[in-house]
Amino acid sequence: MRNLSGKTVIVTGGGGGIGGAASRRFAEEGAKVAVFDMNLDAAQKVADAIREAGGTARAYRCDITNRADVDAAVAAAGAELGSIDVLVNNAGWDIFKPFVKTIPAEWDKLIAINLTGALHMLHAVLPGMAERKSGRIVNVASDAARGGSSGEAVYSACKGGLVALSKTLAREHARQGITVNVVCPGPTDTALLAGVAEGARDPAKLLEAFRSAIPLGRLGQPDDLASAIAFFGSDDAGFITGQVISVSGGLTMHG
Repeated sequence: MRNLSGKTVIVTGGGGGIGGAASRRFAEEGAKVAVFDMNLDAAQKVADAIREAGGTARAYRCDITNRADVDAAVAAAGAELGSIDVLVNNAGWDIFKPFVKTIPAEWDKLIAINLTGALHMLHAVLPGMAERKSGRIVNVASDAARGGSSGEAVYSACKGGLVALSKTLAREHARQGITVNVVCPGPTDTALLAGVAEGARDPAKLLEAFRSAIPLGRLGQPDDLASAIAFFGSDDAGFITGQVISVSGGLTMHG
């Protein structure tokens, strides 16, 4: 990937499956990675693995639903690793229930993590990028935002909002040299998917249904997503903004 060496990258949810894979991929490309996660131990494991492999990374505990937490973590990452060049909004959470069986407290948590958290991160990072007239934003949404997904109504709504937000910010900040793009995972072999499956009547049957529906015949792996995320964060995607790409093994083929 062009021009990632020496760049400072924040990855939220960096201690998890997709976030960890993205953090490692950016580090392999020579970037300095700020691994943000509510679970500091998980973030530290990713950062330690990156450093052991010869890369540069630091772990930061960050609750993206708390603006004070976000501001403090972004300031610390900037002071220790340098001005933020790339922001990957990857952190997410989901439950698997029919909408009428959900409760408002669950809506609040889904919205806080999947949409408001990204708003906090964007609001904290974008002013610096705008001042420097350079930056890459990669928002990780979901194919549930593009085609719907039974049992994920509020999650889908949040991710749909993130897609619309990304397109608007891409327009607002294009003249400042900032690109904003979206990666939409299909079913991916992560702890989040396992947690979603646990809410189903037959988790094993649900996962097998996902596999059999995917034309390429398998669930996505975190590294599959990391490649697309790193591409959008690099100068190879310098003339691409406001775009949405599905990484789903062909499960969705949106035009």
